[in-house]
Amino acid sequence: MGSVSRVAALCLAIASTTATSAVALSSGAWAQEILSGGVIKDIRVEGTQRIEQATVRSYLVVSQGDAFNPDKIDESLKALFATGLFADVTLRRDGDTLVVAVVENPIINRVVFEGNKRVKTEDLQSEVQLRSRLVFTRSRVQQDVQRMLDVYRRNGRFAARIEPKIVQLEQNRVDLVFEIDEGPLTGVQLISFINNNIYDDSDLRNVMVTKESRWWRFLSSDDTYDPDRLAYDKEQIRRFYFRNGYPDFRVMSSVAELTPDRDKFFITMALDEGKRYKFGKIELTSAIKDIDLAPLREVIETKEGDWFNADKIESTINKLQDKLGDQQYAFVQVDPNEERHADTQTVDLHFEINPSPRVFVERIDINGNLITLDKVVRRELLLAEGDPFNASKVKRSEQRVKDLGFFDDVKIKPSEGSTPDQAVLTVDLSEQSTGEIQVGLGYSTTEGALIDFSIRQRNFLGTGQDIRFSTMWSYYSKEFTISYTDPYFMNRDLAMGVDLFRTDRNANTTEESYSYDMSSTGFDIRAGFPISDRLRELVTYTLSHTRISDITYETTRFVQEQVGATTTSSIQSALTFDARDSRLKPTSGYYFTVTNQVAGLGGSVHFLRNRLTSGIYFPLFSNVVLKIEGEVGYILGLGGEFVRIQDRFFLGGDTLRGFQVAGVGPRAFSSNGGNDALGGKRLVRGTSEVTFPLGLPEELGVDFHVFTDIGALDQSGESPLPGDDFHDEFAFRASSGVGVSWKSPFGPIRIDLAYPWMKKSYDRIQQFRFSFGSQF
Repeated sequence: MGSVSRVAALCLAIASTTATSAVALSSGAWAQEILSGGVIKDIRVEGTQRIEQATVRSYLVVSQGDAFNPDKIDESLKALFATGLFADVTLRRDGDTLVVAVVENPIINRVVFEGNKRVKTEDLQSEVQLRSRLVFTRSRVQQDVQRMLDVYRRNGRFAARIEPKIVQLEQNRVDLVFEIDEGPLTGVQLISFINNNIYDDSDLRNVMVTKESRWWRFLSSDDTYDPDRLAYDKEQIRRFYFRNGYPDFRVMSSVAELTPDRDKFFITMALDEGKRYKFGKIELTSAIKDIDLAPLREVIETKEGDWFNADKIESTINKLQDKLGDQQYAFVQVDPNEERHADTQTVDLHFEINPSPRVFVERIDINGNLITLDKVVRRELLLAEGDPFNASKVKRSEQRVKDLGFFDDVKIKPSEGSTPDQAVLTVDLSEQSTGEIQVGLGYSTTEGALIDFSIRQRNFLGTGQDIRFSTMWSYYSKEFTISYTDPYFMNRDLAMGVDLFRTDRNANTTEESYSYDMSSTGFDIRAGFPISDRLRELVTYTLSHTRISDITYETTRFVQEQVGATTTSSIQSALTFDARDSRLKPTSGYYFTVTNQVAGLGGSVHFLRNRLTSGIYFPLFSNVVLKIEGEVGYILGLGGEFVRIQDRFFLGGDTLRGFQVAGVGPRAFSSNGGNDALGGKRLVRGTSEVTFPLGLPEELGVDFHVFTDIGALDQSGESPLPGDDFHDEFAFRASSGVGVSWKSPFGPIRIDLAYPWMKKSYDRIQQFRFSFGSQF
């Protein structure tokens, strides 16, 4: 603060004490000193510096010519203090003159925060009301201190202390300094319950988001006390009892006690569990005429004799509303009327469908798309103005817009239109960045050290067009790709795209999978179009030039015979049916893709390659997903032509964990000690994987995986070339393992540990796989 002496100059309490004393002089003292009758002939103002005397007189409720009235003079005193402009005010009588003596509150020169490390200065500035050039008052300072303490408490720091101090400057100005001691995070030492006879404390703690402080929760804030989160936890416990048959359950009290050192909380909840009930009679009636109740009864989850479950009641209401929404009843209300019988401990349930008209879509409003064009969103909607309302199509439309990947959040809400039979669909969007510039440094057990660079815009000029350039360099390979995709070519549901590519792969003696160099240059043109809502066709034409070179004396005869250049001209059809709940992060549903590729439309290579890929997803529990995927493939040389090595299937690495890339399948060993993976013409593989969180905050992006992979690959009876020791049999290999993935601030990290428990002696094993990248 320079040469100006700090806080020793003033204490904030002085202003309060002076003000309180002055106000107290209202009745008794005034009557003795100045209220002896007479008329005010003059009003004199003393002590003003910045404030005009006329301004002071304007706050008085007495004026020149009025009588000396104690009540009015008292009101004048209070009015002057109420302005907040003065630290002290006194009114006295000097003959027939009323003297108003004031001490002005100082003006704030600047507001300074010291000691804040965990909370940004900008966040504190947004909370405080005092600013530079405003009048300083103690009450405002106290209010600002409380606001800042609330900020720290929301951040779990209940031990925070804030001491306001002032530095006196010339011209009645002050610097206001908030000295902050942030203190440690205030953890939850213990969570305990009273009167819980049915469920143990540990059972109820597992329901809560708030956790007890433990050393392993250093990456989480769930073990810090938050009153809002505790209120949410009370509701979670209530729902837990309600879904387990206790509709009379109540939280009688919830007490959070802070220890004297202000670094721990002890939370105690007193419960009244009540009795356990079962469902009694279940009825469904409708006030809407011509409604077939039979299909509606099929979605009722509550069954007579089952334990009472509030979640099933809520789920049933949602399903009934969805069913009725598919019949145009957008705003139908379903009331669950309960009748409890304490003697039998049963709850009769009557679902009553209230009257509602059939609804049409009057208008679709799109909000929040500052960059993305309206038409990009509208073309994903399965409803248009004038269509009959359909709840399933609304949900499906919402997911389709989410799957664009352009928005952080998407909500489609129906509301009543201009008439009861009209609905307005409001699409609320929150855009996210779709431009990406990525430089990656990484390492993988397959490629070794690698660097990649890519620049991509997935929503070019808000049109939904995708433009991308990427390159990857490692010790063994180099890749370059330029891609362009227009998902709605010429404003039709026709996705057109083109790719230009160049790939160079060098001999990988470490992996012992490739003993030759291979380069490929080419382009492809893609066209995708829908056949139905979930069925799409993708047709791709590819023209590429491939060269195999730089073999060694260890290279097997199989590879030596293929040295040279070839040209491939092919067309491929990929028919995909996708019934997953999301293309980005599926948790349920299934898909399958049938791919057929024919090479021989010119060029020097002729083959037919067929492939079927499918997968299904099951949500086992909350945030726990089982994925089962499988693939079968077959390639046939047309006209009896030999299928070259670059066109074959390979198995291993990411496609069969526990084995090296191309580590499974036909393999030849030369007499000079070399060996080559030959690839196969028949492929079968499958994987099952369970993914679940590790109990860390969802925003950290850490998941645990348990998997089993299985696969087989062979040459379909093809005879080996003389001079090679050839191994080929259609035998299954299998592995099981665990993995951890983390969407870290440095890029994605994945670690897999797999044990191959079904293998052949000539297979190449790789039990540990690790990859990471850094993005900046």
